Amino acid sequence: MKRENIFKGLGVAVATPFTADGAVDYPALHSIIDYQIEQGVDFLCVLGTTAETPCLDATEKNEITRRMAEWVKKRVPILLGCGGNNTADVVRFLQTGDLTGADGVLIVCPYYNKPSQEGLYQHFCHVAAASPLPVVLYNVPGRTGVNLDAATTLRIARDCPNVVAIKEASGKIGQIEDILKDAPEGFDVLSGDDAITLELISAGAAGVISVIGNAYPAEFGEMVHSALAGDFNTALRWHRRFNELYKLMSADGNPAGVKALLSVLGKAENRLRLPLVPVRHETMERIRHFVSDF
Repeated sequence: MKRENIFKGLGVAVATPFTADGAVDYPALHSIIDYQIEQGVDFLCVLGTTAETPCLDATEKNEITRRMAEWVKKRVPILLGCGGNNTADVVRFLQTGDLTGADGVLIVCPYYNKPSQEGLYQHFCHVAAASPLPVVLYNVPGRTGVNLDAATTLRIARDCPNVVAIKEASGKIGQIEDILKDAPEGFDVLSGDDAITLELISAGAAGVISVIGNAYPAEFGEMVHSALAGDFNTALRWHRRFNELYKLMSADGNPAGVKALLSVLGKAENRLRLPLVPVRHETMERIRHFVSDF
């Protein structure tokens, strides 16, 4: 089986807007999706970390997935987040759940129960065997409590031909470079951190799953596409323009930062579900200043 990854370039980790009464704001979500596609994103990542997925119930997740397929109409690929820390549940969902409209699945490292590297390997092998769609691994140890080592990533990539990429958000540059150096043909690395995307692309990464792309898809996309084309002068200019925003997006956590940014831009309400709360007043004012200057 020849491995082929369609998730390259600028992917956006789509945020979930909420109404004043806490419901999913489907009109705002539709508007955000259309805007991102019109502005040239290469793919959309749905129901990931930025979507506040832990605070969405099963009915909402199914409805978001259904509507996304209806809205996107295959204009760009959809990468659907559907990982978990119970291997059997993830396998069951991949075998019986409605994946209509999805072109691949994003599977996060099991969180909280902190498996060993062998446990991680076995988890992803079972998931890959059950998945009817290409699989993208998601390594984000700051949230899961466990790091997927380079050696384990490469072992999975070699043994599971439908595992096509990894979203790397460990911040471990040496580890990521080890993956890039020894990755089998067709297996790609995607940045999971906007701030180091340029550096990772310069080392051989195939793109990013971006938070900032929710708000600035054309501009951040120009940075990504310029870097992928080898025009690092243009990419560096954009990278420096976003330098302050990188810090602001994480100052009070994600997705609080991007929700504040989207509200300043008039694209969504600044509302999150507990236990997440909006950014501090100080952070909001700095975001307002960034948008004004930008």
